[in-house]
Amino acid sequence: MAKQLQARRLDGLDKNPWVEFIKLASENETVNLGQGFPDFAPPDFAMEAFQHAVSGDFMLNQYTKAFGYPPLTKVLADFFGKLLGQEMEPLKNVLVTVGAYGALFTAFQALVDEGDEVIIIEPYFDCYEPMTLMAGGRPVFVPLKPSPSQDGELDYSSNWQLDPTELASKFTSRTKALVLNTPSNPLGKVFSKAELELVASLCQQHDVVCISDEVYQWLVFDGNQHISIASLPGMWERTLTIGSAGKTFSATGWKVGWVLGPDQLMKHLRTVHQNSIFHCPTQAQAAVAWSFEREQQHFGQPSSYFVQLLQATQHKRDHVTRSLQSVGLRPVIPQGSYFLITDISDFKSKMPNLPGAEDEAYDRRFVKWMIKNKGLSAIPVSIFYSVPHQKHFDHYVRFCFIKDEATLQAMDKKLQKWKAELTP
Repeated sequence: MAKQLQARRLDGLDKNPWVEFIKLASENETVNLGQGFPDFAPPDFAMEAFQHAVSGDFMLNQYTKAFGYPPLTKVLADFFGKLLGQEMEPLKNVLVTVGAYGALFTAFQALVDEGDEVIIIEPYFDCYEPMTLMAGGRPVFVPLKPSPSQDGELDYSSNWQLDPTELASKFTSRTKALVLNTPSNPLGKVFSKAELELVASLCQQHDVVCISDEVYQWLVFDGNQHISIASLPGMWERTLTIGSAGKTFSATGWKVGWVLGPDQLMKHLRTVHQNSIFHCPTQAQAAVAWSFEREQQHFGQPSSYFVQLLQATQHKRDHVTRSLQSVGLRPVIPQGSYFLITDISDFKSKMPNLPGAEDEAYDRRFVKWMIKNKGLSAIPVSIFYSVPHQKHFDHYVRFCFIKDEATLQAMDKKLQKWKAELTP
């Protein structure tokens, strides 16, 4: 056809680094620490709930309410209403989406208009930028900056902080929204109350909506505390809080997510939802509803899955941290999430000329080299930065540690072989 086929809003968004690195990992015999998913089963009660949803009431094979299966919206309103200090109405304050990814897309489409600015904190989950652009908005980036650490000292995600003056300078009369991710991907940073209060005060001062991606809220380590920004004074009415059943119950393939917020914001998301997705799969929603009902009975107790998953995941984080250090990688210890990033500066100085395109970021070349030569896959951290900032952060790679014990043992074998090769 002579006419341009693609919509202009897709310009520049067709290339996805995930496709490239996942393909490369699949073509080589690697231990996959790149993609962020558990390679172990969800809890038994969640599996049984899904099986019951498939084999029980035949009406669960049919449509349910457009904005969410009623038992699920009810339990989400009750469960999170207590945590956020709000009386939440299932029909007004909850929207069930196709995963948290769908929740994010719906939020951007509903609220971001042509020319609106959206503040994105770097490093950021990489969909925030294209979703802003597809809605016609303009991403405005502000980086978390690592504090210098002494040689030999461990670095921590808490050492990466916003510059209050720089953050304030990003707000203009065109700013429509700020995207917050806590605990964050890829860094694993858990924003402190003081940091959240800074963000909250600026959002209120400039009449800005906060889109808060909190999918890893149950995975906060070392006694740190997850605080939802919507729970702070004056923030409920301007915050969309996004969650994920996939991350909550270790079932990422179920693709059930949700948005919580005030009706004056949610009504616009419902408009997008009813004119796009309209409805999410009923059976998966039923399984998530039953799983939450079970968790409500055990919440905060040793029998709680959230408690058990946290303990197991912190152990996995510590295991992967120690193992990566054995070959000279320098992990940044995360406060939460599935991920840690590790500093590869020593490798960059020792072997700066790895194969790759002339303008290709070093971390991308390093990951390709590691996949092909060491049998380990990871994700380059520069893909979580805007193009102008990528060159400043091309000495980090991201590993996912929420993996089965067998996967971690396979990782150890690869690293032990690597360590032996380093020994003179």
